[in-house]
Amino acid sequence: MSNNNNQEEKEEKEEDSEERGEEVMVKIPPPPPPPEAERIRFILGEEDDGPAPPQLFTELDELLSVDGQEMEWKETARWIKFEEKVEKGGERWSKPHVATLSLHSLFELRTCIEKGTIMLDLEASTLPQVVELITDNQIEIGQLKAELKDKVMYTLLRKHRHQTKKSNLRSLADIGKTVSSASRLFSNQENGSPTTTHRNLASSSLNDISDKPEKDQLRNKFMKKLPRDAEASNVLVGEVDFLDAPFVAFVRLQQAVMLGALTEVPVPTRFLFILLGPKGKAKSYHEIGRAIATLMSDEVFHDIAYKAKDRQDLLAGIDEFLDEVIVLPPGEWDPAIRIEPPKSLPSSDKRKNMYAGGDNAQMNGDMPHDGGHGGGGHDIGEELKKTGKFCGGLILDIKRKAPFFVSDFTDAIHIQALSAILFIYLGTVTNAITFGGLLGDATENMQGVLESFLGTAIAGGVFCLLAGQPLTILSSTGPVLVFERLLFNFSKDNQFDYLEFRLWIGLWSGFFCLLLVATDASFLVQYFTRFTEEGFSCLISFIFIYDAFKKMLKLAHHYPINPDYRMEYVTQYDCLCMAPAVLAYALSSVQPMNATWSSLSKTECLKYGGELVGKACDFVPDITLMSFILFFGTYTCSMCLKKFKTSRFFPTTVRKLISDFAIILTILVFCGVDMLVGVDTPKLIVPSEFKPTSSKRGWFVPPFGGNPWWVYLASALPALLVTILLFMDQQITAVIVNRKEHKLKKGAGYHLDLFWVAVLIVICSFMGLPWYVAATVISIAHIDSLKMETETSAPGEQPKFLGVRSQRVTGVCVFILTGLSVFMSPILKFIPMPVLYGVFLYMGVASLNGVQFMDRLKLLLMPAKHQPDLVYLRHVPLRKVHLFTFIQVLCLAMLWILKSTVAAIIFPVMILALVAVRKAMDYLFSQHELSFLDDVIPEKDKKKKEDEKKKKNKKRGSIDSDVEDSDYPYNENVPSIKIPMDMMEQEPFLGDKASDSE
Repeated sequence: MSNNNNQEEKEEKEEDSEERGEEVMVKIPPPPPPPEAERIRFILGEEDDGPAPPQLFTELDELLSVDGQEMEWKETARWIKFEEKVEKGGERWSKPHVATLSLHSLFELRTCIEKGTIMLDLEASTLPQVVELITDNQIEIGQLKAELKDKVMYTLLRKHRHQTKKSNLRSLADIGKTVSSASRLFSNQENGSPTTTHRNLASSSLNDISDKPEKDQLRNKFMKKLPRDAEASNVLVGEVDFLDAPFVAFVRLQQAVMLGALTEVPVPTRFLFILLGPKGKAKSYHEIGRAIATLMSDEVFHDIAYKAKDRQDLLAGIDEFLDEVIVLPPGEWDPAIRIEPPKSLPSSDKRKNMYAGGDNAQMNGDMPHDGGHGGGGHDIGEELKKTGKFCGGLILDIKRKAPFFVSDFTDAIHIQALSAILFIYLGTVTNAITFGGLLGDATENMQGVLESFLGTAIAGGVFCLLAGQPLTILSSTGPVLVFERLLFNFSKDNQFDYLEFRLWIGLWSGFFCLLLVATDASFLVQYFTRFTEEGFSCLISFIFIYDAFKKMLKLAHHYPINPDYRMEYVTQYDCLCMAPAVLAYALSSVQPMNATWSSLSKTECLKYGGELVGKACDFVPDITLMSFILFFGTYTCSMCLKKFKTSRFFPTTVRKLISDFAIILTILVFCGVDMLVGVDTPKLIVPSEFKPTSSKRGWFVPPFGGNPWWVYLASALPALLVTILLFMDQQITAVIVNRKEHKLKKGAGYHLDLFWVAVLIVICSFMGLPWYVAATVISIAHIDSLKMETETSAPGEQPKFLGVRSQRVTGVCVFILTGLSVFMSPILKFIPMPVLYGVFLYMGVASLNGVQFMDRLKLLLMPAKHQPDLVYLRHVPLRKVHLFTFIQVLCLAMLWILKSTVAAIIFPVMILALVAVRKAMDYLFSQHELSFLDDVIPEKDKKKKEDEKKKKNKKRGSIDSDVEDSDYPYNENVPSIKIPMDMMEQEPFLGDKASDSE
């Protein structure tokens, strides 16, 4: 029986290998890991109930002489993530740069830790106490002579001068006092009076060292770069003339304590590394100090230093660091060149997981394959699981979102929310006016601008207040507009009551949507992969860009420019009002006038039947040109100000504020420009009265009496198309909003969203208002305006994206303002339409940022040697990448052609066809290639096998967790090579004599 089971397991493994396209081969177990790896695995694998180790600020102080006499500790470098040096001029810090270390200094540091004093969890509260405990320990183990104790303590307790302090000339009295105190100290020492010596030493230390932070520390603006719970690591290195061998100590305090002015910033000290040595090796001491400071800024060694139990743990941490070190050949790189910090730092999780035995599952927001280049897809979490119960998904959505309802209001208390409200409001009100005008044209004002305003306010406000994902913005969409036009024409041709017919279509569509909610149909969202998302979002973005230019060209047609204008003929360029040809007819048809024809204005001339004669009559000077200046100026200024956060000008707070209010500032600037120039550009027109656009209708549509009874049943057929349209638009936008790279903390609510869309369709149908569904571009703009980043980031480090400020207030306020816009027409009438078209262009372009499809389009125009180092280019052949892009372009072109014709009513069906096209691509691409170019379509059988494999992998540990990100597949047959450090020949230790090493 057992043989049969073994045979079945072997066949299953062979089948799995065949599915992956791998050769079936005999597996050889990997060699056991070296003891250092086991030690680090044990250190990092320990589960602590407390918080994670805090951020470290590391400061390197060197012992230098002042005016050739007095010795003091001078700050020469500092680290949080990257190194900053005090420039040779001594008046400014260098730019943050990647620390470049010599390999020799790392080996010397290892020897220091191996042979020096290690004191972990030392109980001390003052610097003199710490120094005395260190020297006593050195004397006890025979590394320091007892008669040198006072000299060492005096040296270590000298004054610390930080870069924040301006160099000032010290008085002769101060210098004399210091010299005399030093001479008295050592004279007492020679006379053998330890009591007097300690008393003088204590008084000297009290003069130079205070436990309280100094005013310069408290005023230091560098504190803004550190988190509140940060701790300090102090590195003291220097050369003295009274030591024959190095004095080395690594100390970790039991509790981080303030050690006075020891540190540049007022943060408690946790670690101390001290290296004093004989004269003549200052350069070596400096490099060792830089080495330990760089290690303390490394995330993995930082954790090991906090959790280490003994010397061997620290040595194992250094060995791990050495394993990861990359050596640059000296003939190919100048160490004097400072390496700029990278835009994105490699995650240390991979290194930690190798030893900690953690799960390989990606966290929310991590993108395993694309490395951040493109969308990360969406997790198939519990939000998309089919429960099999009536309204099971809806009930789970309500339970999931209910605990966050209060925080959805409190989380909006931030200045960023105000900028988001104003930005999205202007986009929404412009969209409402645009679609309201188009609806009025398509339906003979049965629905117009006012209905668009009211419907946007009601539908959007209710949705943002009660839906599952309040960051989604509802708006009218192009396909809905096309459907309304076709429906109105059909009703007119067949003499149906348009609003009643539309009401029944809305009722049927609402019923179908509720049916989809009750049956958990939203689980189909998991089949919308990045291919479908990008196709849909890019199409909507291109529509926004196209419409922005289309409106500007229409404006140019309305206010034409004279291309034949010549300065030479300026005397002939005019427009005159002439009397009509048949004057008697004109006089009999209009009222008499008391003026000459030539003195009349253009309006008066046409009123009295005159004729306009002249080349200037058909053209309008300046308006089109000024409109295009406002249009492109708004777009360019919006893009520049949005990126201002990463510029080098002004403090961080100012840059962030300007970036958050970029769109509002741009609109204010160009409204001001328009007013200063004084050209009569077209302005925003908002209805000023609250009444239906058409006098033939009211605010309630009666359901019966206008159409035959069979129309109520026949309405179900067009309602099916509307349902598909609403479902696709809503859920694809919801998938894009809920992408895992947005790091939304409160989860999604696909079923709850669709439920409220269905309810709002019914309400809008009864009121004769437009139908609303999730608007992709405006929703993405809403997400972008609420992105959060770390408030404190190390110098040289890019701010980390923390997620999106998920709340309901911004959406609700946007739609309340939209409803009140009718009463704000005196203010809104000053906004030029070209400025709002420029905002439309910005929203369309901004929503394309970070889309992998756009990156792959650029690759088509790049030679291979100039292509960026994208992750999918490492794993997928270039021809396959181009083929995938070509298929996407073809689908996008077909969708564009379709939406531009009368067949646009079947547009939602074609969006659904994208899923089928993506499924067919499984025959052109391997699953490995699709995992990098797109998301793999979930399949039940494969999912079960993957779950089984995950369970097996958990048992084996995750020592090879970084295989999937490696350039080369891991081969278990190849044993790892590990050279023990004790087998490597090392140069004599700093203070050792040459004879000792022979």
